[in-house]
Amino acid sequence: PPRGTRPAPGGCIQPRGPIEQVYQEIAILKKLDHPNVVKLVEVLDDPNEDHLYMVFELVNQGPVMEVPTLKPLSEDQARFYFQDLIKGIEYLHYQKIIHRDIKPSNLLVGEDGHIKIADFGVSNEFKGSDALLSNTVGTPAFMAPESLSETRKIFSGKALDVWAMGVTLYCFVFGQCPFMDERIMCLHSKIKSQALEFPDQPDIAEDLKDLITRMLDKNPESRIVVPEIKLHPWVTRHGAEPLPSEDENCTLVEVTEEEVENSVKHIPSLATVILVKTMIRKRSFGNPFECSRREERSLSAPGNLLIKKTTREWEPLSEPKVTPACLPVPSPPLCRGLGAGQLQSTGVSPPGRAWARRWVCMWAILQCMALHWECLPSGPAEH
Repeated sequence: PPRGTRPAPGGCIQPRGPIEQVYQEIAILKKLDHPNVVKLVEVLDDPNEDHLYMVFELVNQGPVMEVPTLKPLSEDQARFYFQDLIKGIEYLHYQKIIHRDIKPSNLLVGEDGHIKIADFGVSNEFKGSDALLSNTVGTPAFMAPESLSETRKIFSGKALDVWAMGVTLYCFVFGQCPFMDERIMCLHSKIKSQALEFPDQPDIAEDLKDLITRMLDKNPESRIVVPEIKLHPWVTRHGAEPLPSEDENCTLVEVTEEEVENSVKHIPSLATVILVKTMIRKRSFGNPFECSRREERSLSAPGNLLIKKTTREWEPLSEPKVTPACLPVPSPPLCRGLGAGQLQSTGVSPPGRAWARRWVCMWAILQCMALHWECLPSGPAEH
């Protein structure tokens, strides 16, 4: 399908530079709308940092499973989630997006029990019928053999996603990856040359073995493709559960020049915005960032969880403490996002003494983000 920015009537699209191309890709990501793809709520540009911050919707059930695990999914559970994955990947490929990091930890379970594909940190957008790639990115155990070649070669982006889908399906039913090694070079060697083997237990259907084998074909040219996967007997229960057609599952995303220009929100200071919003919610002008140090957030972790620490299990993020002092305190990495599910960058420290002078302009700052923040008060709290 045609792609790109929709020109003004009678006009044509002018060639874009690297920055403009990034903005166009962000605008497209923000307009993705599919039940099996995590929604990108906003992208923020903090002038004090050299990063863009991607705020995603909250998917609070977390990853579909942890790998390795001694409790893999049943075939019925695996089929249910894999059907969601197929529909999500078909939608992304239709929008000319290669995900490049499909794995169980990037498949988050929504409130309706269906999975959503998350983490577009290494994704690629392409023109034409397929992405022609040459760089190696993603999670090592889920990388396709053609991407690990010692000689720089061009390979298909869609085939990479299919391989990662095959590894993910293998993980669903066996609780582990098909190729494993603690040494990265040995792992690469196994992915490129070791034959695929299936454990004796659990015993799985021959149809499922056939599908996994065809997805993990080391030759990308003969590897099964998404339209064929949709029709595979194991996926459809021999026709009893057909998946929707491409036309039913996919709607083309187009962006206007205005949407490209407004794709990134430029803010005075990300730390100040978060500080002011927290102060308003707590009805306090104390320092809301005084809290115990915690580990940084994982991009694919649930919104209310933190990375597992050395001595404790996962625990919910507590509300920040409020102190009356205006003095700077040792600041932990940023622990909470902007009211959405995930913030794709951490390590931003709040301002110190200067924050006391900045709160007076909080309404101008908050107006920039009002479209995506709910329950904001209509005026400053009285103190």
